[in-house]
Amino acid sequence: MASDIAEPASETAATLTRIVDYIRWGASRFVAADLSFGHGSDNAIDEAAHLVLDALDLDPGLPDAYLESTLTRAERERVIAVIERRIETRLPAPYITGSAWFADMEFFVDARVIVPRSPIAELIEHGFQPWLGHREPLAILDLCTGCGAIAIACAAAFPDARVVATDASAEALEVAAINCERHDIGPQVELVKADMFDGLPAERFDLIVTNPPYVTQGEWSGLEPEFRHEPGFAFHGDSDDLSLVERILFGASAYLVEDGLLIMEVGASAFDLEQRYPDLPVTWIDLERGGMGVGAIEAEDLAAWVDAQKVGA
Repeated sequence: MASDIAEPASETAATLTRIVDYIRWGASRFVAADLSFGHGSDNAIDEAAHLVLDALDLDPGLPDAYLESTLTRAERERVIAVIERRIETRLPAPYITGSAWFADMEFFVDARVIVPRSPIAELIEHGFQPWLGHREPLAILDLCTGCGAIAIACAAAFPDARVVATDASAEALEVAAINCERHDIGPQVELVKADMFDGLPAERFDLIVTNPPYVTQGEWSGLEPEFRHEPGFAFHGDSDDLSLVERILFGASAYLVEDGLLIMEVGASAFDLEQRYPDLPVTWIDLERGGMGVGAIEAEDLAAWVDAQKVGA
């Protein structure tokens, strides 16, 4: 392993002096250790910069000129410890820093929740346009909220809307509550423990947004260590098929207003979903920042499709 041949921390601290030195060194160590990225950064340099600046209590938007700053011995040792921890534990960087960014907002995260990284963030930042059109959602439902990132970002994007955020995990809702308090969201976001629609009071929403578990248990067990540090339930929901996604498709109509909209992320499972339901009235969205399997379905079209499925059953 690369960590076995790394020079002693004391020698590193004596040789490297500037912030930029430690970003370069950290990136080199990450590449040598063959780490996996995807929890806020997709490459070793950005990952190292994120961890180094956080260890120094510096803003991630620090002007480049300050990267030439000389670190004290204590600061160097603190940075080295963080870099080595990332390598030795294979923890996702946000679990080390305790924070993740989503839709230009910072959220607290720990091992109770998956690190928020849904491409739905791009849709929220654009007010779900052009999919919402002239409609202004006053009631929004976020199914499988996790740390609450989608719900809170939706509340910020639509300040007049009431947002209900559900999750089957009580631990996830604890983290979501922390984030609601941090963002001073007040009563605008209501947290509800519910397994999909089970446990959710009867109500109609203008917009349902969901990033449910859609990875099979077998797929999850084959992921890199960084991803397996996250709660497996958030990936697969104890399911090895599309049953959780199907529960949303067949249940959402009862919770959408007549001209409501469903936004759902299913990732690579979109292919399997299309194979199983070729007539599903979904529009797969082309995302500017990448990502796949995010679809939009109009409530009226979804209701008609569900009825057709029942007739053909």
